[in-house]
Amino acid sequence: MVSFGGLARKFFGSANERRVRSYKSRVDAVNALEEKTKALSDAELAAKTAEFREQLAAGKSLDDLLTPAFAVVREASRRVLGMRPFDVQLTGAMILHDGAIAEMKTGEGKTLVATLAVYLNALAGKGVHVVTVNDYLARRDAATMGRLYGFLGLTTGVIVHGLSDEERRAAYACDITYATNNELGFDYLRDNMKYDRGQMVQRGHNYAIVDEVDSILVDEARTPLIISGPLDDRSELYNTIDAFIPMLDESDYEIDEKQRSANFSEAGTEKLENLLREAGLLKGESLYDVENVAIVHHINNALKAHKLFTRDKDYIVRNGEIVIIDEFTGRMMPGRRYSEGQHQALEAKEKVQIQPENQTLSSITFQNYFRMYEKLAGMTGTAATEAEEFSNIYRLEVVEVPTNLPIQRIDEDDEVYRTFEEKFKAIIAEIKAAHERGQPVLVGTTSIEKSELLATMLSQSGFKDFKVLNARYHEQEAYIVSQAGVPGAVTIATNMAGRGTDIQLGGNLDMRLEHELAEMEQGPERDAKADAIKAEIAALKQKALDAGGLYVIATERHESRRIDNQLRGRSGRQGDPGRSKFYLSLQDDLMRIFGSDRMDGMLQKLGLKEGEAIVHPWINKALERAQRKVEARNFDIRKNLLKYDDVTNDQRKVIFEQRIELMDANADDLKEIVADMRNEVIEVMVAKHIPERAYAEQWDVAGLNNDVQRLLNLDLPIADWAAEEGIGEDDIRERITEAADKAVADRTERFGADIMTYVERSIVLQTLDNLWREHIVNLDHLRSVVGFRGYAQRDPLQEYKSEAFELFQALLANLREAVTAQMMRVELVREAQPSPEPPPVMEPHHIDASTGDDDFAGGNDSGLQVPPDDRDPADPETWGKVGRNEACPCGSGKKYKHCHGAFEQA
Repeated sequence: MVSFGGLARKFFGSANERRVRSYKSRVDAVNALEEKTKALSDAELAAKTAEFREQLAAGKSLDDLLTPAFAVVREASRRVLGMRPFDVQLTGAMILHDGAIAEMKTGEGKTLVATLAVYLNALAGKGVHVVTVNDYLARRDAATMGRLYGFLGLTTGVIVHGLSDEERRAAYACDITYATNNELGFDYLRDNMKYDRGQMVQRGHNYAIVDEVDSILVDEARTPLIISGPLDDRSELYNTIDAFIPMLDESDYEIDEKQRSANFSEAGTEKLENLLREAGLLKGESLYDVENVAIVHHINNALKAHKLFTRDKDYIVRNGEIVIIDEFTGRMMPGRRYSEGQHQALEAKEKVQIQPENQTLSSITFQNYFRMYEKLAGMTGTAATEAEEFSNIYRLEVVEVPTNLPIQRIDEDDEVYRTFEEKFKAIIAEIKAAHERGQPVLVGTTSIEKSELLATMLSQSGFKDFKVLNARYHEQEAYIVSQAGVPGAVTIATNMAGRGTDIQLGGNLDMRLEHELAEMEQGPERDAKADAIKAEIAALKQKALDAGGLYVIATERHESRRIDNQLRGRSGRQGDPGRSKFYLSLQDDLMRIFGSDRMDGMLQKLGLKEGEAIVHPWINKALERAQRKVEARNFDIRKNLLKYDDVTNDQRKVIFEQRIELMDANADDLKEIVADMRNEVIEVMVAKHIPERAYAEQWDVAGLNNDVQRLLNLDLPIADWAAEEGIGEDDIRERITEAADKAVADRTERFGADIMTYVERSIVLQTLDNLWREHIVNLDHLRSVVGFRGYAQRDPLQEYKSEAFELFQALLANLREAVTAQMMRVELVREAQPSPEPPPVMEPHHIDASTGDDDFAGGNDSGLQVPPDDRDPADPETWGKVGRNEACPCGSGKKYKHCHGAFEQA
């Protein structure tokens, strides 16, 4: 029986198909302009950009210009790049322009698709960011597509690691900027730590297209970007604690791989207490006394480092440093460090130099960074499985774009073996069989460790003709992947390393030309060599096609179906034949963690012999259900973390906007901001010590006097004022405000208005930054303990919101007090170099020609330094020369220039 929904889909198509069909009329309109656009000369085609910009200025929208703009880009692409976008690529570009995710299979030319939407949106002149997963792709795409944009009169910039601020500012000022997600996020954080608007490099967040959107907005979005500064060096403590972990037995701790957590048992805690006591590190009786909080944190990190983090899987040791490996792509992430001392624990474990622990100075999640863009779009080969997350978090719809040619790849059922060894033997046999028939093979593994284990086993079996691609060989990544389609080639790659580089059957022509002709001069010899390479690749492609196309062999299922689909999608590009197959064992992480004990027993009962595999579509479905559950759990974790981070993000926006306002403020506005802070401090101060409707004898006059001295640096007769007949709190507040305003006016007159503006801006920004850093640490601590409120039947998130708000109010109050106190105490010390000291007063001297002694002829020794202990406070004659900023020798507690030095000046 067919359901009503199924019947409707049969007649009207799915929602996705209807959405794709809605673009057909506009694609037809672009096609209709093709002949007319072809007739234009290069100059006329390039001049279209200025024409479109004039039309935008006259009131037309980008949607109005879509059809002619796409026609122009298509023709320019044909002339400059030798590639004419297909109709499905136009559809993909329209989806990007609408601010959605275009899911396009591998080999469908997503990089070219982006150019159409990028060009159209760049016409507005507000900047377009194209986001890539690594520096190599950012450089490559900017160089290749920059030729097309340059032809049409647009500028292209690229942001990669290691650029100066000037270079970054110039790149962001271009019409189109290619960059990695990390660089964009860090530039935003750094901009909001600058003290001058002119030093900021970014110019806003108008429109971004994210390439490999699932990798960037889902996989990498699990950890925030953090800019941090070093704390005190505690490397000795890390090494001491690290030495304790190998002394523990398995009964001393519990490991939960599913939750990635490690905890000490009672026996383990007792053993550690004894070890810590012997090392003199334990304070009090118990490890869990409040004084030992930091030690507990350190030993937990050390346990995780040894039992949860695996070398060559989670990290590698390279040039004496621990480098994190991205679990999804298998790529190294240089410069990224685990926070809260975990990285230092790994450094202690691997016996490399321990870098100082860091304090967070500024941080942001990718979710909150990319949600700042007015319009966001993305493209990838695999997004449908994460459609709910894209919709909930980024308000991005996923639209599947049909392939230009039908997919011919055969996806075979999984083969499940009982043990790891049996599975690898079957894989090796399959690799050899494919190699013998000339079929190119791509083998996907989940870690460096497993890729190298497979490589070792292949070598031991007598097979040597293969390439290994993992984080260790990151530099050759693009070239190795580009040649993975050569007949008989065997390439072992970790978790989709090499995404962004097309695997073409027969080999990648562009890569080979670049690689083999780099040293040759232009001329007939070079052209002949290029023609020979083209002919060779055409012959190799036919051979690979005859052998069945690229064969993708996966050695394990990933927690996410999307990662599996990415690997499968490398085969069968542009209508090519292909094949994919997953080999699994009950000892694989996914099978082992998610309950394979019952299955192992069942398979043994069924009489499954060694070396035999179970193959059935039901197995695929069962695994898919397990993966769906894991994906849903991971999504819930990310969603929950984001709810907490949204609270911080709201506060971050307020602080960062406040900083920009302060940097942009003119002298009068800045003066008013500081005056408002001062008046608010006085208001709170008076309200605190003179309660409303209180009698004069109930006033805390001494407390008010202390606060006035502490915060305003004023010595006022408050006790005398309070004794006056009929005086009220308003009168006292006005008098304090008047005295504070006069002190500020005197200081401004003494320093000069311009210098005072500079001082005000510097103090407010520096104080705001320091308090914000402390606030971030406080929020981190709050987040780590607020979960326990759930035991008291209180919602931890609501508790976090409430307390975070109170902490933020305290931050603002502290800001007002700190700025006011500093501004009321600030003194200007002129440096000797820019403003030279006045020439010394000439006194009569007599130099003894025989000894060179200076017999000073003037009154007392006032020109000489006298040790403070030799000075008599009651006799200025004994003081000698006193520095202007020294404490006055009379004992008043004031600086010399404000005490006896002031009399001298007078």
